[in-house]
Amino acid sequence: MISSSANAQIKHLEKLMKSSRERAKEGLYVCEGIKMFLEVLEQPDALVKAYVSESFLRQEVFQKKIQGRLTVPWETVSDSVFDRAADTVTPQGILGLVRQPEYDLKRILAAGDRNLLMLEDLRDPGNLGTIVRTAEAAGIGGIILSKGSADIFSPKVIRATMGAIYRIPFVYAEDFQEVLSILAGKGITVYAAHLAGSVWYDEADYTKRCAILIGNEANGLSEASASLAGCRIRIPMEGRTESLNAAVAAAVLMYEAFRQRRKGPVGES
Repeated sequence: MISSSANAQIKHLEKLMKSSRERAKEGLYVCEGIKMFLEVLEQPDALVKAYVSESFLRQEVFQKKIQGRLTVPWETVSDSVFDRAADTVTPQGILGLVRQPEYDLKRILAAGDRNLLMLEDLRDPGNLGTIVRTAEAAGIGGIILSKGSADIFSPKVIRATMGAIYRIPFVYAEDFQEVLSILAGKGITVYAAHLAGSVWYDEADYTKRCAILIGNEANGLSEASASLAGCRIRIPMEGRTESLNAAVAAAVLMYEAFRQRRKGPVGES
């Protein structure tokens, strides 16, 4: 049993949770909690190693739902060390060391006719995780992020996705504007959420394959990206509200596109 926080494996876990550079270098990330661990068990060859607290080791959920499915090495960790190593305030007693999935733009663009989501410089991990979770629920086929966006493999993002991280493909674009141009060249309309949009979000037609473009929480979209969109759309707001939270705005737009693709655009008989 690992009983010291100075243990090299614990130090390694802590480094992976804190450093995006280290995660990228090793191609690994850490998942935490029962739900996330059970879901990673369903991903072939994703799990590298498991860490179990001494108290969780005795729990029925571990003995009946996890232990028999573990095909990778695992370590028992004292409760005090586990609590210090975990990223959550109230750890559930299990951590997984997981391989980062690899996707590419060609695969995402070739994935049927499902809509895409583009995120430019989205910085808040909670927002990003919530958007990934909502994107799966709204039938989004893939997510394209600018290099300035938050690290999708950070512990807070991973938790906020509630497992969607394992199922929806995503890629960080080396040149975000170039990708926007590629989409246009493929006939995929990009709808940019913009405060100066000339079209209400529910008046646009999302029934053909399209991409929804969301910008930075504080500054919105860059003019360079907005200028490459096929249409700028806006969400009506009353009162003195100037803008919506990025995750909320993304959810509104994704679900309108989802609704239309199930039933047809507004006004269609």
